[in-house]
Amino acid sequence: MAKVDPGTTMSRLHSAARLARTALAARLLAHGFYAGQDQIMLALDRENGQTPGTLADRLGVRPPTITKTINRLQAQGFLEKRASNSDARQAHIFLTEGGRETIQAIKKSVRKTEKQAFKGLDKKDQKTLSKLLSRIEGNLSDDRLAFVEEDDADTEE
Repeated sequence: MAKVDPGTTMSRLHSAARLARTALAARLLAHGFYAGQDQIMLALDRENGQTPGTLADRLGVRPPTITKTINRLQAQGFLEKRASNSDARQAHIFLTEGGRETIQAIKKSVRKTEKQAFKGLDKKDQKTLSKLLSRIEGNLSDDRLAFVEEDDADTEE
């Protein structure tokens, strides 16, 4: 059996992720969306009326990034900001009617990209891939980065 080269595996992981993002971005652009905007729209479809801070936390991005994207989506007519009933300093983000109408187009773009990506993989392969990617995500999550940094410091001494 051939040896597994971790560098090649990581390169393929990066390449697959980049190609998946590119394919999805092309489909979304046909509906007037740019990369990352779909995630905000889908998060609001699941739970409308979130604060920018909550959205940023849930999507794993910095608040300034989410604010900029929200402003663009608002200018496009997909979102609206409303002051909180309990704290006027706090804004909540809601899908507009136009935003709700585009959700199905976003979901269809995601499904088409998934179908393209998983072509030739049976359900068992997809389940195995999902488990492996979940394990990799866990290994690289913020909670574990502190341990990795400590390990790196130990090897430098």
